[in-house]
Amino acid sequence: MSRQLTRTEQTHPVEVRQVYERVLAGSSVRGRPVEVGAGGRVHLLEKGEGPPVVLLHGTGNAAGFLLPLLHELQGVRAIAPDLPGVGLSDPIDLPADRYRETAVAWLDRLLDTLELDATTLVGHSGGGVWALWYALAHPDRVRRLVLIGPPALPKTSCPLPMRLVATPGVGALLPRLDPPTPKSVLRLASVMGEQATLARRPDLIDLLVALGRDPVTDRAAKAEIRLLVSPFALLSRSGFRGRSRVRPDELRQVAMPTLIVWGERDPLGGVAVARAITDLIPHARLEVLPTGHGPWLGEPAKTAATIVDFVH
Repeated sequence: MSRQLTRTEQTHPVEVRQVYERVLAGSSVRGRPVEVGAGGRVHLLEKGEGPPVVLLHGTGNAAGFLLPLLHELQGVRAIAPDLPGVGLSDPIDLPADRYRETAVAWLDRLLDTLELDATTLVGHSGGGVWALWYALAHPDRVRRLVLIGPPALPKTSCPLPMRLVATPGVGALLPRLDPPTPKSVLRLASVMGEQATLARRPDLIDLLVALGRDPVTDRAAKAEIRLLVSPFALLSRSGFRGRSRVRPDELRQVAMPTLIVWGERDPLGGVAVARAITDLIPHARLEVLPTGHGPWLGEPAKTAATIVDFVH
């Protein structure tokens, strides 16, 4: 049973807020908090007008990591929340035995608060798993679904950093062996096929370093990784827990038009893996970009245009 966090344990350090203020300075993207009932306070990034598009960031990142993509999105109302306990959003209790149901309920309350009866959901990496869970639970509220490098799907492989974090003993030692610094962030980006593209974005590096030093964000990220990744992952290239994977029969139930965006250098698997996933979803198409796991880092305009064309 998880214990209740104290107020001190729920507070993000001032460094995260300061980096957010800096990366948003002079930007067309604005940040604001909303109260989401039992979900506490949720920090949002917003931009534009038009059909609503809700973007869910990946594990251990925050909505600010999507800024290059948000800047390029045109003709839509883009909304990117920091997921629970990440960035500047309050943590919530996400028990391992009800993680999926709790994540879906949190997102449902957020859409209620934003008065969005239906929206396009865009999910990157771990956020793609959240988006899929929600689309399967509430197909009436998801007009279109965009999945960018989603893990824990059939035939996907688990990147080494995630396998290390999920390994008992090793995961707890990692922050001391390789503390968050610009160099360690770029080493991780290299594994994800995005070292050169991220190196050109020092503000995002600063944000990732601040998130890595935030114990609240770190706790939320590790909880999600341990849910998705087997503790014996070092013995297996696939690595993802069987119970956490979105099964082929579930993918066949995805009812809305779906776009899979995949980078050629994505460590989750090659283009053949992406095609196999796409083939399982009834109304899906695949867009392959010459990128790694974060396509908007190197190809922000092309990634944004692909999403906007699909939305409209």
